Parts: sequence; structure tokens; C-alpha cells
Amino acid sequence: MHRLGALREANFRRLWIGQTTSAFGDALAGVALTFGILGTTGSAVDLGLVVTAFMVPRVVFLLVGGVWADRLPRRAIMIGADLVRAGAQAALAVAFLTGTASLPVFLATAVATGAASAFFVPASIGLVPQAVSAERLQPANALLNLSQSTAFLAGPVISGLLVLTIGPGWIFVVDAATFVVSAGALALLRLPALPPIAARPFVADLAIGWREVTSRSWLTASLAGFALVNLAFAGFFVIGPVVVERSYGGAPDWGLLMAGFGLGGIIGGSIALRWSPRHPLTAVFGVLLTAPLALLLLAAQPPLPALAIGVVTFSAGTALANTIWHTTLQRQVPAESISRVSSYDWMASLVFFPIGSAIAGPLAETVGAPVALAGFAATSGLAMLATLAVPAVRRLRRPDDAKPDEPAMLEPARAEAA
Repeated sequence: MHRLGALREANFRRLWIGQTTSAFGDALAGVALTFGILGTTGSAVDLGLVVTAFMVPRVVFLLVGGVWADRLPRRAIMIGADLVRAGAQAALAVAFLTGTASLPVFLATAVATGAASAFFVPASIGLVPQAVSAERLQPANALLNLSQSTAFLAGPVISGLLVLTIGPGWIFVVDAATFVVSAGALALLRLPALPPIAARPFVADLAIGWREVTSRSWLTASLAGFALVNLAFAGFFVIGPVVVERSYGGAPDWGLLMAGFGLGGIIGGSIALRWSPRHPLTAVFGVLLTAPLALLLLAAQPPLPALAIGVVTFSAGTALANTIWHTTLQRQVPAESISRVSSYDWMASLVFFPIGSAIAGPLAETVGAPVALAGFAATSGLAMLATLAVPAVRRLRRPDDAKPDEPAMLEPARAEAA
């Protein structure tokens, strides 16, 4: 099967174009917002608060988003979320361009963006297997990862330079426009209908999703592991810019490191196009051990090229793990429940991120950045090893290797009307 064959399917091609365009805007906006906050308030604590303001509503509304994405056309939910995020980025653009940027503005737009993402993400996990044929599912996931990583390779470097020359305002104008492009691409999808889902109370729908999770021991163990590994991400993305600002070259160097995330994503996505591991979850949590190693490297503050190599490795492992994990989840869970299960997945994965981002700044200022980073590394690394120790995680095989007494992968169901 051709590795790029998924792009021959019109629905997936449209989805890919929209998501790639949106990813380019996000790649520009991430660096602009980080150093826009630091340039406005000069506080790592404020940066952590804004990250928390994004993450908390994302976690709080994820279960709501998952239920509605299994009830309503997923495409419509994603379009609505894109338009909300376009409005939030436009508001940031106005604030920077008019000189009215402030912490309350940052917090309000972060809340709106986080809440919209809580609806977008579960819907998108469920929509991908609807937009591509079953045999091309993992390559499709890998292509989405590859294209988004490519955007993040160039975007942060460009953004770091633009922050120093024209300021962040126009960057948010571009990001707002890319969300509109994404919404337009989604509007062009043509998906065949699924049988209607019986109307049930909201709590009953949640309970069904929860039973889908708890009936699979590999899934519950994985979600616990993801919850703690996200401490590594919180520590890196809150303390990292402060370390780079104080010990390296500021925004341009942070942009270079973020471009390293893009390069690593390309490497990881390329591997995912070619490699389907026999034991997918062993591969997922094995490669995620790159996260605590990257934190320890950042704590050591090596020369910038060495740090960049560590970031590329970290990103490659994360991209590969995410592609294998999403493909496993999409094949293992019935299509009518995938968005709810995905919402539990994301909620568990992100529940510690707001906590980590809120404490990272104060912790770094109290005990120093290296000690704080080492603490985050130890917590996340032990979590990965503990998850790998669970027999159900190690035993899960890809479909062609599954034995009769082991979990068998389910084929994705037909797509729904959108």
C-alpha cells in the first residue's frame, strides 16, 4: 500500500489541507504568545497562569465535547470550534496592535480557546476514521502528524524573528485566518450517514463511555500513565522559555527549539508511516521515556546544539507514540463511542498539565529551574516505567498478531452524516 495513498481520498485530503493550514498558524502563534506575555508582564508566573487558563476549560469541557461529538455531526462541532478559536486569536491581534494587551486579555482568550479545543479534539479523533478507508488509518494519522510537524519546523523560527521585528499582533491575524481556512475545508467534507444514535440522558452517555474505558485494563493503565507524563510537558513548556530567556538567546533560540519539535515530529511521523510494532503499547510508553530525558538535558543547560538534539529526539518519540496510540484507540473502540472514550483519554492525559503548569513557575523561582526540571523528569519517568510493568499493556498486539485469548482490534465503523 502506498504510504501517501490516504491523500488520494477526497475527504481525507480536504481534512489534511485544513488541519495543516491551521497547524501553521498555531506554530506561529505559540512563540508569539509566549514572548508576548513575557514582554508584557515579565513574569514566568503569569505565563504559567495563562497556560493554566487554557488547560483548565479544556479539561473541564472535554467530557461534554466527547458526548456531543458522539451525538451530533462531528464536522459541525469542529467547524464551530474553529470559528470560536478564530475569534479569540483575532481578539489577541487587536489587543497587541492597539497596545492594550494585558494579563486579563491573555486569560480570557486562553479560556475561550481551551473550551473550543475541548469540543474540537474528541470530534477530530472520531472523524479521522470516517474520512479515510480502514486500511489507510495509521498512514492517515501519520500524514496528519507529518504535515503539522512540518508546519512547526518553520513556523517557530519565523515567529521568533517576527516577534523581534514587527511584534506579535500581526502573527495572531494570520493564526485567526488559518482557523477560518480549517473551517472552510471541513465544510467541504462529504461523509455517508451512520444509523441514528438513540437519545439518552447526558449522564447515561457518559457512563457508557466510562464502561468502554474500564472494560479494557490496558486502556485504564495507559490513561494513568499519560496523566503523569504530561507533567514533563508542563515543566518543559513553562520553565523552558525562562531558561532560554536567561541562559540562551531568548525568543530566536526558543523559536529554534520549537522548530526542533517540528523536525522531530517529521522524523517520528516518517517512522510511523513505515513501522507498525507488534506490541503497540510497549512501543508507545517505551519511546515516551524521551520526555524525562529531555527535561534532564534542559536542566543541565548544555550548549544549544546539544539541547536542540535532545528536543528533536523528544519530539520524534512523542509523534511516533501519538500516532500509534491514536490508531490503536480508533481501531479498538467502536465508532459510536470513540469520541467519548477519546474525551476520557484526553482528560486523563491533561488533568495534571494545569497543575504542573501552575506550579512550574513558582517551583522554579523557589528551588531553581534545574531542580524543578529534575523533579518533573523523575515523576514522569517513573510513571512510564510503571505503565510498562502492567501485563495487559505489554500483551496487547497489533491485529494480525493477536492470539484468540487476547484483545482483538475492531474495524472502524462507517462514517456519519455531517
